[in-house]
Amino acid sequence: RLTREAPPDRRRSGRPAGREVERGARRHATTMDLLAQYSDASGEAGAGDGDTDDDVATTAAMLRAKHAVPDLAPRVNDAGLAVAGEGADARLVSLASTRDMHDPARKKIYYNVKYDALHEPIAGPANPFNPAGASRQTRNHATGHVEWAHVNKHAFDEQFQTFNALGYAVAPDGSAYVGDAAAIAAHAGETVFTSTAAKRRKVRDEVLAAAVAADPGASIGGPGANAPPLARDRSAWAPARDATKPLTVDELTEEAKEYVRWHAARREANLRRKGRLKDEEGGAGGGEDEDGAGVGGGGAGPAGEKSFFHGKEERNYAGESWLAPPKDRKKENDHCYAPKRLIHTWSGHTKGVQAIRFFPRHGHLILSAGMDSKIKIWDVHNTGKCMRTYLGHDKAVKDINFTSDGARFVSSSHDKKIKLWDTETGKVISTFTSGKMAYAAVLHPEKQNILMAAQSDKKIVQYDMNTGDVVQEYDQHLGAVNTVTFVDEGRRFVTTSDDKSMRVWEFGIPVVMKYIADPSMHSMPAVTLSPNQQWLACQSLDNQIMIYSAKDRFRLNTKKRFTGHANGGYACQPNFSPDGRFLMSGDADGKCIFWDWKSRRIFKTLKAHDKVTIGCEWHPLETSKVATCSWDGTIKYWD
Repeated sequence: RLTREAPPDRRRSGRPAGREVERGARRHATTMDLLAQYSDASGEAGAGDGDTDDDVATTAAMLRAKHAVPDLAPRVNDAGLAVAGEGADARLVSLASTRDMHDPARKKIYYNVKYDALHEPIAGPANPFNPAGASRQTRNHATGHVEWAHVNKHAFDEQFQTFNALGYAVAPDGSAYVGDAAAIAAHAGETVFTSTAAKRRKVRDEVLAAAVAADPGASIGGPGANAPPLARDRSAWAPARDATKPLTVDELTEEAKEYVRWHAARREANLRRKGRLKDEEGGAGGGEDEDGAGVGGGGAGPAGEKSFFHGKEERNYAGESWLAPPKDRKKENDHCYAPKRLIHTWSGHTKGVQAIRFFPRHGHLILSAGMDSKIKIWDVHNTGKCMRTYLGHDKAVKDINFTSDGARFVSSSHDKKIKLWDTETGKVISTFTSGKMAYAAVLHPEKQNILMAAQSDKKIVQYDMNTGDVVQEYDQHLGAVNTVTFVDEGRRFVTTSDDKSMRVWEFGIPVVMKYIADPSMHSMPAVTLSPNQQWLACQSLDNQIMIYSAKDRFRLNTKKRFTGHANGGYACQPNFSPDGRFLMSGDADGKCIFWDWKSRRIFKTLKAHDKVTIGCEWHPLETSKVATCSWDGTIKYWD
């Protein structure tokens, strides 16, 4: 509770304090002085008046003095005067007249000017630095002042068409013409709607005459005719003056000519192979395949094997090939991370993409095998565009693999052919075929001239690419062979088949060294070797990845099973990260799943594609980037 207490001196004595007494005395003295001054002044002014007037004045003065309150406010100049000028020119003028005394050359203002007055247009001569003369206050548009005007649609169309045709029009307010003054005088201000038909024909003839003068050969009668300019055929069926001429082969570029020749030869070869095109002798040309080579030959014909370079130049200013790896790209660290976001998409195949392979050790290029029978190589680091397209297969490409230096690569296709390509020039070095489909084509890690083909006739065929001959055949499987994986530095290799078994072979000896089969096993159409060369990750068709030892005993590691994806019916290629911390694989729903190797738990899941994610590759240098491919025809790059 708040209480107001009296000063301590009043609380003790009950009498006013000493300061109050002094204040009252001073007030009384001031009142007496004022009465004395008033009496003196009234006595001097009214010396000749009577006593009655003196008494009344004295009484009024005493009353005013009794109720007077001291005026403590400063005296206000109510005369309405102001000092104008400076120094010797200073003078007193009325406050109202100062509004007309503003000097633009000085920065001194004699009154409190309003904000609107400061932004009014300057009245006087034109500003040389602002030819338009319109200040920002008068503008309502970036280029000046725009006025609203309500115009009839017919009137607007009339003036709009007149301005486009003749170069002038009437202002919206109807006060004057705007546009070309010479055209206004020539047409007497007529619009396109008010001009007569005769005038319109005259203008049209003048325009046509000017066009014929520019193109003398366009008159009736063709080039060289002596018809007058106005005799030009202007009917509805007259031929166009600038008709596009059909292209001839001689007018094409060299690349276009080469493509036309390749397309014609390929079409002819296909027709001959199908028996629809007869030779002059009357027989169908079915002895040769599409590329012009014999069925068992290792040569390459020019008819069906072509390659097109899509880059700017095949060699740079230093003479380096477009295939050379960039010198500024080096491996930053050995620790890998799971990607989080999509950074690029390559879409050039018209059908699905079956497999992708990064350029060995550098990864600046990525090779893709498409179901549209095309093989493409893409730039990863710079432009992200397709650098070269390789044409030679008739059907979908199944598998591709680089040599150790990346200068060449092999491809197998559903057309039962295996081709060895030169990566830089795109030429086919050799073609191999045994008349059977090769599901996998793998090069020996040490002997780069040895090619292993896993075929549909239950065999593994070993080719010597230098001679083109079949060196060895490994025939023990009971079903089509799906994969060939080299282990132990190329001294052994592991194969899987549709017979739901795994077999280990000594290289060069067609005898099974280890046979692995179990009633609970499923077919394993995709196998990957770990970076430390110790484990084999096998994609089983029962929605799990099985891990086998890559050492002497090749046992199943029962503690390492990776599940959580749905790959039933698809040969989704698994892959390891370069440091071995992650195992990844695609699935039938278009996902890309990453497992932690130690805990076997799913570390991350990416919704990568709309259709099955058939392949995935980890970048060899940039340890957080992954490429995936799908049957939706795209290749995606993740970081």
